[in-house]
Amino acid sequence: MTIVRHVEKSDQPGWERLYRGYANFYRVDTDDTKLQTLFGWLLDPGHVCEGLVAESDAGDLVGLAHFRAMPSPLRGAEVGFLDDLFVDPGLRGGGAGELLLREIDEIAAGRGWAVVRWITRDNNYRARGLYDRLSVRSDWITYEMTAVSTGRDAG
Repeated sequence: MTIVRHVEKSDQPGWERLYRGYANFYRVDTDDTKLQTLFGWLLDPGHVCEGLVAESDAGDLVGLAHFRAMPSPLRGAEVGFLDDLFVDPGLRGGGAGELLLREIDEIAAGRGWAVVRWITRDNNYRARGLYDRLSVRSDWITYEMTAVSTGRDAG
């Protein structure tokens, strides 16, 4: 039986393996410095970023989720934001992703978050099947403004 729990210091090797897989899936470069920073955030009770892991019967980490509180000015309240969700590709379909999402839903209920939001790539069909069962696709479009897009680094 897979269990979901908060990240612990001893999880670092398994968490790092999963997070490198997540970064690779989204074709985002990562390095040891970034990994150390993020893992430090997850262990810091004062940091907004929190982490969950899914652990197999054998004690292996099979999935991870990173989430945080986010202010919603129109609601005048905090909501949840799911930054990262990843399950080991060889173990997908075993329920770890759903367990992670359901745990975040329980946390949201306990904290009074009316909604938990996240984004995913349009072509992430397998994950979207799960998301479509547990959530509602919004009609919001995501934009990203960078130094390149604004011309700030032109030169």
